[in-house]
Amino acid sequence: MSEPAEAPDTERPGVPGPESRPTARGTTPEPPVAPRRAHVRTCFGEEVPDDLFWMVEHDDAELRAVLDAENAYADAVLAPLADLRERIFAEIKARTQETDLSVPYRKGAWWYYSRTEEGRAYPIHCRRPDDGTCLHPDDAADAEQVLLDENVLAEGHGYLSLGVADVAPDGRRLAYSVDVAGDERHVLHVRDLDTGADLAEAIPDTSYGFAWAADSRTCFYVTVDDAERPWRIHRHVTGVDPPDGSGDALVHQEDDARFFASVGASRSGDLVAITLGSRVSTEVHLIDAHDPTAPARVVEPRRDDHEYSVAHSGDHLFVLSNDGAPDFALWRAPLASPGQASWQPVLPAADGVRYDAVEAFAGHLVVHVRRDAATGLHLHDIASGAGRDLDFDEEVRTVGASVNEEFDTTRYRFSYTSLTTPAQVWEEDVATGERALLKEQPVLGDFDRTRYESTRTWARAADGVDVPVSIVRRRDVPVDGTAPCLLYGYGAYEMSMDPWFSVARLSLLDRGVVFAVAHVRGGGELGRRWYEGGRLTSKPNSFSDLVAVAEHLVQGGWAAPDRLAVMGGSAGGLLVGAALNLAPERFRVALAEVPFVDALNTILDPSLPLTVTEWEEWGNPVDDEAVYRTMRSYAPYENIRPGARYPAILATAGLNDPRVGVHEPAKWVQRLREVVEPGPDRPVLLRTEMGAGHGGPSGRYDAWRHVALLWAFLLDQLGAA
Repeated sequence: MSEPAEAPDTERPGVPGPESRPTARGTTPEPPVAPRRAHVRTCFGEEVPDDLFWMVEHDDAELRAVLDAENAYADAVLAPLADLRERIFAEIKARTQETDLSVPYRKGAWWYYSRTEEGRAYPIHCRRPDDGTCLHPDDAADAEQVLLDENVLAEGHGYLSLGVADVAPDGRRLAYSVDVAGDERHVLHVRDLDTGADLAEAIPDTSYGFAWAADSRTCFYVTVDDAERPWRIHRHVTGVDPPDGSGDALVHQEDDARFFASVGASRSGDLVAITLGSRVSTEVHLIDAHDPTAPARVVEPRRDDHEYSVAHSGDHLFVLSNDGAPDFALWRAPLASPGQASWQPVLPAADGVRYDAVEAFAGHLVVHVRRDAATGLHLHDIASGAGRDLDFDEEVRTVGASVNEEFDTTRYRFSYTSLTTPAQVWEEDVATGERALLKEQPVLGDFDRTRYESTRTWARAADGVDVPVSIVRRRDVPVDGTAPCLLYGYGAYEMSMDPWFSVARLSLLDRGVVFAVAHVRGGGELGRRWYEGGRLTSKPNSFSDLVAVAEHLVQGGWAAPDRLAVMGGSAGGLLVGAALNLAPERFRVALAEVPFVDALNTILDPSLPLTVTEWEEWGNPVDDEAVYRTMRSYAPYENIRPGARYPAILATAGLNDPRVGVHEPAKWVQRLREVVEPGPDRPVLLRTEMGAGHGGPSGRYDAWRHVALLWAFLLDQLGAA
């Protein structure tokens, strides 16, 4: 959390700031009121006035004044919680091993790892030579080479995020890109690892994708267009091409605004893959990494609603495709003729099984699967075709890939966590099944996982569908309808909110708060049908699912009826906002982080960042009246219920956010205060990070302070402080 903004000019017309007097619970200063400017939206014969529409102009000086006033108002209202906030921050800090080390992994002739140091906000990326053993880096401190110290990069900046950090195949260069504004436009640099000095490269407006060619001098990167869409793939030769990228070869330009472009290298090191993807369609092009100027070859031309991904091993590609298999099937294709006509089945589609991803190694595959809303891993031997599932004890869990840079290996590293188990890194011998725990996230203090219990339950939705719910609580918190509870949800883009451990969450659990995750439709927890059930004109199912889960928690005794909170971010903020309009009286407090709450106005404007790419998720309300009417019925900003008693609300925003414009939460809180039943015990607050974007503060200490602010507001409103 950044330092409180200075109070705005209280004489600015239409933007009064809060009174400069002490604030106590139950007495609040007057909230800021934004200027109103006449505007009417006309669509499909409907005229909708919106006198806050002007806020979409982010360069407007009056918008900055409103945001400053909102920050000052929020600071004043939250001032009495300063001690609680500091206690929670101290708890998070005390439970975290600040000086820590990641599990080293081998790539080429080196072991790579990152470490953190007490008092420093960002990680330090290092390596040491491979001497034939995997010694603890402390045992070979003299051999350590610091590749990149993010603390140094952050000097002089209030924000820092790495987009790319990729060592060349010969180990002599590091490509890295930085964003110091939060707008996700990175500058790409190249560092000479022999000298530690940066080369002249400084290529602006780059996105996240990157790949080195086999010569360790040629690289491929992605740039974004004016709408923040990754759309061009460029080829650059370090030390030869102009260092600002102005002379770089254009390898691909994606003119279909629905598609994002990305690039990456295969684990084998033999291929560079360009992936062009919309929400529901994919096209992959391959370049020989040993001949980087050769033209790219398409694997299978794009067609609507066909998604696929590829992994390379030897003379073949392994392809996950949803053609004729909504939850995907696995195929094998010769590299020489990779089109679908040559595909041969490896793992057919199976009822109740979703194939999420495939990783290829020299002799085996690792397939990421999902059954009954739980993640898993399946090992497949390429030569024999034999396979087995990895076994895990906990039902409410999350397993996934760890760092596996080596291609020719018989060992696989995976991550494991649950609502009660700190993040772990395991390594399994794929031939013998022998498994070793390499690291578990340290949790300091008196943490004992046996004090906590996780549960999977199912809530019955309004249309009879059962919605999975993951719950964690202290074992000594009774399930008798008296406990405070925080309900979390997302439900969009087929993303799954799989269970995860959180050190910061312990500050809630140890105060008796039950934490629940609603796996509503629109996510991917139960396969493609679950996503389709909360997408396009079926999107309202996501919101009614969340309300059904809230009712289920109360009826099941997990939550007190008057002590239930709800939380979501981005598209999860849309979920929260729409659920509040459906059942404002059900929730006592809401946390909405960078919430997508002015959804209809945004999706109606193709000039805004990312709008056209979003049409396959929400529908196109510009041309389709059914989509317009559906979005009109649920857009949170447009459906606030006048006079209803809404919960206390704390919304957050980022001034430089390229994904959810800062105007969306700013408009929402202004309209909420205007039309809902007022109450000093239920404030509506907006806190904007003036130097950050979608992800909030970047350094770990600022991030902890941000969480501490949210938790303090939540606990105070729930009477659990």
